[in-house]
Amino acid sequence: MALIGSYALLLALALSAYSFLFGLLALAFPGEGSERVGETARRAGVVVFGAVLLAAVALVTAAFRNDFTIAYIFHHSNRDLPAPYKFATLWSGQEGSLLFWSLLLAGYGFVLRLRYKTDPRLFAYASVILATVQIFFLALVCFAAKPFGLIEGPLRPDGSGLNPLLQYPEMVIHPPMLYLGYVGFTIPFAFALGALIMKYPGEKWIHITRRWTMVTWGFLTCGIFLGAHWAYAVLGWGGYWGWDPVENASLMPWLVGTAFLHSVMMQEKRGMLKVWNMWLVFATFWLAILGTFLTRSGIISSVHAFAQSSIGTWFAWFLAITFAVFVFFFVKNKQHLRSEHRLESLVSRESSFLFNNLLFLLLTLDVLWGTWFPKISELVQGNKVTVGAPFYNRVAIPVALLLLLLTAVGPLLAWRKTSFESLKRNFLWPTIAALVLALFVMFTPRSWGSIFGLRPWADISYFYSLMSVFLSALVTFTVASEFYRGGRVISEKTGQGMFASMVQLTHRNTRRYGGYIVHFGVALVMIGFSGSVLNQDKEMEMGYGDKMSIGNYELVCRSFTQDDNPNQFSEWAIFDVYQHGQKIDTMTPVRILYKASQQPSTKPDIRSTFKEDLYLVYEGQSDKGQPIIKAHVNPMVIWIWIGAWIMVLGTGLGLIPNAPAPVTVRATKLVETAEPVATGD
Repeated sequence: MALIGSYALLLALALSAYSFLFGLLALAFPGEGSERVGETARRAGVVVFGAVLLAAVALVTAAFRNDFTIAYIFHHSNRDLPAPYKFATLWSGQEGSLLFWSLLLAGYGFVLRLRYKTDPRLFAYASVILATVQIFFLALVCFAAKPFGLIEGPLRPDGSGLNPLLQYPEMVIHPPMLYLGYVGFTIPFAFALGALIMKYPGEKWIHITRRWTMVTWGFLTCGIFLGAHWAYAVLGWGGYWGWDPVENASLMPWLVGTAFLHSVMMQEKRGMLKVWNMWLVFATFWLAILGTFLTRSGIISSVHAFAQSSIGTWFAWFLAITFAVFVFFFVKNKQHLRSEHRLESLVSRESSFLFNNLLFLLLTLDVLWGTWFPKISELVQGNKVTVGAPFYNRVAIPVALLLLLLTAVGPLLAWRKTSFESLKRNFLWPTIAALVLALFVMFTPRSWGSIFGLRPWADISYFYSLMSVFLSALVTFTVASEFYRGGRVISEKTGQGMFASMVQLTHRNTRRYGGYIVHFGVALVMIGFSGSVLNQDKEMEMGYGDKMSIGNYELVCRSFTQDDNPNQFSEWAIFDVYQHGQKIDTMTPVRILYKASQQPSTKPDIRSTFKEDLYLVYEGQSDKGQPIIKAHVNPMVIWIWIGAWIMVLGTGLGLIPNAPAPVTVRATKLVETAEPVATGD
């Protein structure tokens, strides 16, 4: 397997180099024979996918065959590792994850090169740029981070085993989703740079890349929330986001990519923000590579990062060269990016997009500065100074609230200029309804639990949470009003029911209404975040029959038990859960020792309801031999995961082509003239 995999990667590198060189020649010297040369370059790029796929299959096969002569398999697998985690070995370590990255990049390139007839010349430019990125990653796995390197020293009968934190079902899904998002942003970048180099007329490159961008944004969104849920369900600290550098590395391209999805509509509709869009799509790609650099160079410490290695230098050079190439062509051809119109009013769709971009970039800069601050402080004053959640939240929370306000207001503003009557008609009732709900939350007794009883004058965090509830409700009511108004028009024209009319409305403009569904998902996520201000936690030693009270719950320790299998040894704590004197559940947090690596881990038990989560962790034993149990009550957390799924659902809906409008309801077109915001279609 090692020989097959190594030769397959060398073949893929050679084919990528051929695709780049001969594709570049065909573009630089157009002529009678250039088309044939370009076609051979395109076909070489197509075959790259087969070669990298063969290498990936060889590595996975080696894991299932327990081939511990391969160093990577020895360090990341063992004989008793369950089959799904053997498959996940492909991306569980540095070398394998780079091979997986190369596989996904080759897969995206395979699809791109098969669709070249859409616009052969633009696709040829994109193919050459993509081949350049492929050469970099394939050179890494061929020479710097070899997944098929053989182990040195005497052979051992078993491997070291997979990292215990990765032995969780979501980790079979989370990294692929994240990588599909990271890698996928290479495609919009390739088209954007190609269009810039060739001074591509019009906005066709945006139309071509729109679905590519939405798909990769959807994957990255899914990957980020799966990672947050993994942190919540596995790490045992009771939270889902800690502003860790690796978390930040995934957030930054998502923020800029979201800004790009909003901004491209300005270029499509009004021929504006062309420079913004070019820089945003480049920054999204560049930040994805920067995030990979952070996790693999060891330059910044993180519990999620790979071990320190020399490949950080490779990434640093690639980032520098990519930046220099983009700046060169931008300066050379920037006159091609002149806007066709100017901003006419601050109360307009255009201004909302512009403010939206500025806020997303401000939040990105805050995250970037906080992530790099330890390294900057070390260079300036000789010692590392880390920043925590308060630093990020000082900027992130107000900016997020402003973005939530734009999420409610922006889609309902008119292009060019919005009249006062239009504002009143669109926002009066949603604003009143959201205000009533916020007042209800504020003045309801705290004993009701959940997020009730938020007194904004008591603490600034309470004020932020209450504003989050108000703005999330405003988003929800404005989205509902848009579905209702459009559905009512169709219902009056056709005589069909309101629900059927709204479904028809959505099918006829999936771009717009898919965006509204994404906005609704964002509102639910923000409601989930708003509950964190009322989190409770408690820790104590507990033996048989001991009791712990937290929130409205009483926990009674019933017993402890153990389990043993070839892969792990487990200790279970069993608790009866009472609420208002009634037994409502039995919970079993677990502490696990993985035998191959001799590393301990915890598996919290979480009781989720729409109101709150009861979260129990078996942290270990005290010096006296007593089990230590930590309990958390986290309000509204489940709405984060529900909102994330709705965001992904809305993105998928936005990818569906519009259904043709029946002749009898053509008149309803006037209610569908606005463009979507969240999906960027």
